[in-house]
Amino acid sequence: MPTTSPAAPSALISLLDVLRCPACEGALVADGRALQCPRRHSFDLARAGYVSLLGGGGAVSGDDDEMARARDRFLGTGTYEPLLDGIGDLAQQEVPALGEDPAPADLSAPAPAPAPAPTILDAGCGPGYYLAGLLDRFPAARGLGFDTSARSLRFAARAHQRAAVYTGDVFAPFPLADESADLLLDVFAPRNPAEFARVLRPQGRLVVVRPTGAHLAELREIVPQMVSVDPRKEERLHAALDPFFATTAQRELTYRVSVDEARIRDLIAMTPSARHVEQEPLTAALATALGGPLDGALDGDLDGALDGGVDGRPDEPHGDQASAVFPVTISVLVSAHRRL
Repeated sequence: MPTTSPAAPSALISLLDVLRCPACEGALVADGRALQCPRRHSFDLARAGYVSLLGGGGAVSGDDDEMARARDRFLGTGTYEPLLDGIGDLAQQEVPALGEDPAPADLSAPAPAPAPAPTILDAGCGPGYYLAGLLDRFPAARGLGFDTSARSLRFAARAHQRAAVYTGDVFAPFPLADESADLLLDVFAPRNPAEFARVLRPQGRLVVVRPTGAHLAELREIVPQMVSVDPRKEERLHAALDPFFATTAQRELTYRVSVDEARIRDLIAMTPSARHVEQEPLTAALATALGGPLDGALDGDLDGALDGGVDGRPDEPHGDQASAVFPVTISVLVSAHRRL
């Protein structure tokens, strides 16, 4: 039998108990720079550290290089940190296992097989921002993310030392064992309720984050080509989830931030709006919006911290618009769901 090789990232090795072959559902082991099942289906590791576990049908396209880079830059500013905190608060409330330290060993008894660490699965993980943040908050947990975007996975593969990532399609069967995840994240991502239910443990929770109608409303006013929020989004979400899940908690998180031109451009570029917004009208709209005086400090602006860098120091200037900022509302619903 192939032996575990140090060529595979340690985080990936630690998650082999939950990974399965997408061709035959067999267990996987590491064999040099590949994962292999007993039927010798083999899946190569990319140099960046992720593995492709796509089935034969391929996948729908994910973020291209420009979108992935914009998402990584924007999330790195800390603008969505309150959202990350809100997800963590709900996860801590709903999944106590995430915060539990391993039980002390009974030295007088035969050593049992160690229980696997709590597992966080991030569906459509992008650059791994939310997965890494939750692993920081829950040091006993391990993390697994998947996405169809190779560029995003290059960021995600180095997002956290306890996180492993693979190329996977949310609309296809997941290459994962039944009941293998304690917390399943779906943050602004597509959903596969049947597979979510299959891989979630009985006491686990699915956490879904989606925008409300107020999300980025100010930007949509000045850039009408941006994609709007479907007014029936909640109805469609519950129609998809209700056959498999029951809602256990839901919170609305709304706050306002001031963003400069560079951050606005990245925010638009990392969303589906990027395929609808042309640069010339966008430049004109931003020149108008950022050229006028602001109405003063914004309530709920996180004490102005988001006008600076991630560490609280001011960002580097962005040309002539360095001091010009625009108020934007961040508004989402965060809900937790248990399996039926």
